[in-house]
Amino acid sequence: MFERRQTQSRLTGAVSILELIYHNTVRSVRRTHANAVMAILMNILQTVVFVMAFYLLFHVLGMRGNAIRGDFLLYIFTGIFLYMVHTRTVTAILQSEGPASAMMKHAPMTTAISISAAALSTLYVQVLSMTVVLYFYHVIWGPITIHDWSGAFGMVLLAWFSGVGVGMIFLALKPWFPSAIGIVAMIYTRANMIASGKMFVANQLPGTMLAFFDWNPLFHAIDQARGFAFVNYFPHNSSVEYPLYVSIALLMIGMMGEFYTRKHASLSWNARR
Repeated sequence: MFERRQTQSRLTGAVSILELIYHNTVRSVRRTHANAVMAILMNILQTVVFVMAFYLLFHVLGMRGNAIRGDFLLYIFTGIFLYMVHTRTVTAILQSEGPASAMMKHAPMTTAISISAAALSTLYVQVLSMTVVLYFYHVIWGPITIHDWSGAFGMVLLAWFSGVGVGMIFLALKPWFPSAIGIVAMIYTRANMIASGKMFVANQLPGTMLAFFDWNPLFHAIDQARGFAFVNYFPHNSSVEYPLYVSIALLMIGMMGEFYTRKHASLSWNARR
């Protein structure tokens, strides 16, 4: 009643939204730990453990011969990094604040800001983790050579973008089927341990096996990333356009679904989680 309304220009409104996204991104980074530095260090440690686990797995199973000729750890990096970016983004968006959340009671806060913050915080943490791991590998073990840095990083962004699209689909469906979507998301992330193709080279797959993997946008992103990272690898069974177009389609469907869900939001949804 006594609130003084102040009109904002488009530029002021855009700056205000960017400021809200920034603060919510910081909040998302600190969600796993009160100290933001510790939260990032924990993610770096998880990445290192993941890489070492797959390094030992390849040695134990004798699968090094299936890798691309060149730096074996770089071959593992191209699979692990993109897998973690994708799956962490899907999980972060699925766990972002929904329309029935208490945070949405604050007037400037919207679900779009919450989703953007979840996606950007994941990208920031994962890119920082990749940079730190690659730096220490370069300093401690020896110089690392990536054929096309910009192309390889573009595939990291593509894996992140596809994670945003898949996460939006799950987020739109979560209020309607909270338990089922949680199980489906867990199955999706676990299935991508194999379906992402990070454990083998796509060019070596026969046609009958390729049909089980080429539906997955992450499979294409990882294979193309290896094409950019290694000078002697030319991916023939994947493309850049397919994951891009599929991610855009998933994002559009997810945004429409989230809009419909938000219009039918109910506070009782929180009690069903």
